[in-house]
Amino acid sequence: MTNITLTLRDGSQRELEGTSGISLMEAIRDAGVDEMLALCGGCCSCATCHVIVESSQSDFSPMTDDENDLLDSSDHRTGRSRLACQLTLSDGQEPISVRIAPED
Repeated sequence: MTNITLTLRDGSQRELEGTSGISLMEAIRDAGVDEMLALCGGCCSCATCHVIVESSQSDFSPMTDDENDLLDSSDHRTGRSRLACQLTLSDGQEPISVRIAPED
């Protein structure tokens, strides 16, 4: 299990746990967070699961060209932006802190 601190758009926080092997997007969706639209269902074909990773990103795989291209469409992209569908949780992972990006 991975401990996740999720900051919603209104600034409130939720503590979640994510199972190893699922994406961060799935963990957020499974926790009933409605702000995470994830319209494509995790296929990396939209940017509606855009998050800002506030903790270390070292436990995640590097960004792919497809993810980078999709994030380029966001007015709210930062140097810590990622698509939650592309971040796989793993056993032994450090706790992570993410913020749902503003809607485009």
